[in-house]
Amino acid sequence: MERSLVCARFFFSFPWASSLRLGYILLLLLSANGFVSSATAPLKFGINYGQIANNLPPPTQVSGILQSLNVKRVKLYDADPSVLKAFAGTGVEFTVSGGDLVHMSDASNARAWVTQNVQPFLPATRITSIIVGNEVLSGDDTAAMQSLLPAMQAVHQALVDLGLDGEVNVSTSQSVNVLASSYPPSSGVFREDLAQYMEPLLDFHAQVGSPFLINAYPFFAYKASPSTVSLPYVLFEPNPGVRDPGTNLTYDNMLYAQIDAVYAAMEAMGHTDVGVRISETGWPSSGDADEVGATVQNAAAYNRNLMKRVAAGQGTPRRPDVPVDVLVFALFNENMKPGQASERNYGLFYPNGTSVYDLGLDDGGSPGTSPTTSGFYSSSKPMISFPVGVVVLLAAFFL
Repeated sequence: MERSLVCARFFFSFPWASSLRLGYILLLLLSANGFVSSATAPLKFGINYGQIANNLPPPTQVSGILQSLNVKRVKLYDADPSVLKAFAGTGVEFTVSGGDLVHMSDASNARAWVTQNVQPFLPATRITSIIVGNEVLSGDDTAAMQSLLPAMQAVHQALVDLGLDGEVNVSTSQSVNVLASSYPPSSGVFREDLAQYMEPLLDFHAQVGSPFLINAYPFFAYKASPSTVSLPYVLFEPNPGVRDPGTNLTYDNMLYAQIDAVYAAMEAMGHTDVGVRISETGWPSSGDADEVGATVQNAAAYNRNLMKRVAAGQGTPRRPDVPVDVLVFALFNENMKPGQASERNYGLFYPNGTSVYDLGLDDGGSPGTSPTTSGFYSSSKPMISFPVGVVVLLAAFFL
């Protein structure tokens, strides 16, 4: 309730907010009596906050949006100081991204980067991870590949020297394209040409206790072969599943199969001591004419069904006791991203703060409906749905 009152004071500081006071007070009263579920616990998924756009709201407004959604983990593709300052005191955990790999592989440069981009914001802003490089090993930049691990080591050592390694870890994101084989999941193995990089990288993860991060998009598999890839299978919808003959485990969705293929590939290199987290996954709500499956309905189904599973603490068939850890891509549609139209349409929200589709997790809810219950939390009391709460709170920012 205290946090809600703080939010109220923030909203009402704007001249246009007076007309919203009655509605917001009603929302607070409902919350106090247990009718609104969004404030009871943080959501278990995180959000990728990209900023390749010229029409996004300022970070102070974004901070309010994410607090209203109770999202407690955010990944940036840089270390934007305006964002980190805007989230000070919110308790939101941040993953920030480092700079040029060749530059960062020098110890003095790495320490200067951490000193400038991480240390000043702690502890007010909770920075818990630094990502050094994104999908480097699936690219063709040999210099970047060779500098990846040295840069990660240099950043980690800078954290040690500054006494920050206990609260901030170091990792890097990889594409599923680092796998030479991913089907069936038990046959997962890394590409042979990447072994010289992957083996010491996994050793580093095991040594410092940081997770192996993977960007996984079942959408790409479906778009490439819609006639052979089952849409229900990639959308977490009911389907017969696919049995892995190597383990006799059955998979009812592609994302879990991809995660377990990574586990199998790491085990093949002698590592059962490194966790796997999804640093990006999502589904576009629109695309070019040849981008089969890029629709609002499919995007809503993918993210809604995924969030239900994450909220339930579900693990994969190979690691049933390890809850799947996901950062959804992305918070906003980004109108300046290059490439096909889908690249600009992964957002859960439009830049004006309205949702692209309904993320209500009720049984039977569909895009554009207003479900009556939320699938995130259980309660014996009736609840206002997640989307309704979002509409009320976002109105205070954008009307």
